[in-house]
Amino acid sequence: MAVWMLLTLTSLAGCAHSCPDLCSCSFTPSSSEVVCSQSALAHFPVDGLPSNTTRLSIRSTNLRGVTASHLSAVPLLNYLQLYHTNLKGLPSDLLKNVPRLNMLDLTGNHLVHLPSNVFRHDSLRSLVLKNNLIQTADAEWFSDDSGITWLDLSGNRLTAVPAALLQKLPSLEDLDVSDNNLRDLEPAALRNLRRLESLNLASNNLSSLTPTIFSHNLKLSQLFLQDNQLQELPGTLLQGLQHLQLLLLNRNQLQRCPSGLLDDTTSSFRIVLGGNPWVCDEKMEYLWKWLAVHPQNVIFLEELTCARPEALEHRQVVSLTSGELGLHTIQTQ
Repeated sequence: MAVWMLLTLTSLAGCAHSCPDLCSCSFTPSSSEVVCSQSALAHFPVDGLPSNTTRLSIRSTNLRGVTASHLSAVPLLNYLQLYHTNLKGLPSDLLKNVPRLNMLDLTGNHLVHLPSNVFRHDSLRSLVLKNNLIQTADAEWFSDDSGITWLDLSGNRLTAVPAALLQKLPSLEDLDVSDNNLRDLEPAALRNLRRLESLNLASNNLSSLTPTIFSHNLKLSQLFLQDNQLQELPGTLLQGLQHLQLLLLNRNQLQRCPSGLLDDTTSSFRIVLGGNPWVCDEKMEYLWKWLAVHPQNVIFLEELTCARPEALEHRQVVSLTSGELGLHTIQTQ
């Protein structure tokens, strides 16, 4: 009996330290990490996969599919990366055999439609769907009150982010929907995201924002709105955002800064405003005065320049005089 047990333990130890073909493995006494990055890999590397694998990264391969059965070989998995692996779909029960999975990265595949319940997984906290072909984000992907804290949907083909989807993600701290085709946001889309700290809406087609769109996101510290088509901003847009540290508004179509927009900002707040067609007239007074007191709060201050009138074109806003803005004329009338 002792000999049989010794042989069994030896066999298990050998399996724990095996490694699939076309992959590399690293081992600790209690876990294994597997990386597969050979383009020749066309099938999920079940053979030789250590059963105590906790991190599995499959990158730049020709993997055509992955199933729950495949993942049953690694029940201790907490990190799974399937990066640029040519995946076109996922089964709805993909994660049922990896109860500890915390992080799922599906960057750079060919995913278009995903089945209901595919991310209904109690332990999942981080989900990256970056650079796929997704046109619609479906609330049915998730369970109610999902524990996900980080969701990256950047680089897809989304035209909207449904409020019903975000309603299911009350724990969300980081949301990235940059580089899509968003034209607007539902007024109540972000209402349930009271823990949200970072929101990336850059590189979309947003032309306006409702005054209260961020009124429930009081923990926001980073807000990325650059490379949109924003033409004007509500003066109350940032009201109550006492924790806001970084705001990017560069490369929009802003001509004016509304009075009061920056009143609630703190000394540690930083903003980028360049690349907009600013009109430097008397209506620039609010921003001009704010800049005089807070120049250190503006990143790339030298890029904040006038587009109009022609006489002030390319002038740095911070360098203007009250007379050039027409303020003396107004005050003497």
